[in-house]
Amino acid sequence: MKIGVLCLHGFTGGAYEIKAFSDYLEQYTEWKIYVPILSGHGEKLNLDLFTAEHWLMDAEIAYKRLFKEVDEIFIIGFSMGGIIAMYLALRYKVKALVLLSPAARYIRTMQFVTDLNGLFMDFMHGDHKENEFFKLYERKVIDVPIASAKEFTRLVHKMSPYYEKITVPVCLVQGEKDELVPYTTADFLYNKIASKKKELITTPDGKHLICYCEDAEKWFKKALDFLNNCV
Repeated sequence: MKIGVLCLHGFTGGAYEIKAFSDYLEQYTEWKIYVPILSGHGEKLNLDLFTAEHWLMDAEIAYKRLFKEVDEIFIIGFSMGGIIAMYLALRYKVKALVLLSPAARYIRTMQFVTDLNGLFMDFMHGDHKENEFFKLYERKVIDVPIASAKEFTRLVHKMSPYYEKITVPVCLVQGEKDELVPYTTADFLYNKIASKKKELITTPDGKHLICYCEDAEKWFKKALDFLNNCV
């Protein structure tokens, strides 16, 4: 049986957001890994002309393309990609989901304020360009049209009534220091989805870019074990 893995990045992101995990899967499995780039996303953002429907359509096209080459599909979704992954699981044959920092809720205000305060202090000392938070959000603040941000929130709201209809196996991974998605979001989804086979993995120091937290390889292994148990 040939396995395919469809990896979906987050809002304003690209393949780099999940590259560490997709590379890990390529190293330790013989599965076919496919990481499409949603319209307007990638290294250079061009979001103005695209809506939530475009991103859903992109994901559907990617799923259908991959399914022509494999027998079963796992979907890994990061942030907004996690929401789109659940959408696909409701419409198509999906073996299991791995949802990384799924954006079912956003923004975790206290952590956001803490990191923003650090950015402000660095700015006052002229060091803001070396601030990790600044590097992460510079392009999101500068390059993202308000209309596109509204499309993101509309997509989340559109899917929220359907979480309890998810029945495929689901592995959730959430960082406790996520600056955008409250870490309680994973608990919320874990209790909301109807899947009988589900697992929740948390990382104490993990931020939103969960694939790059210090203990990432620990949860990489746990998530891979989960998927292997679904084969």
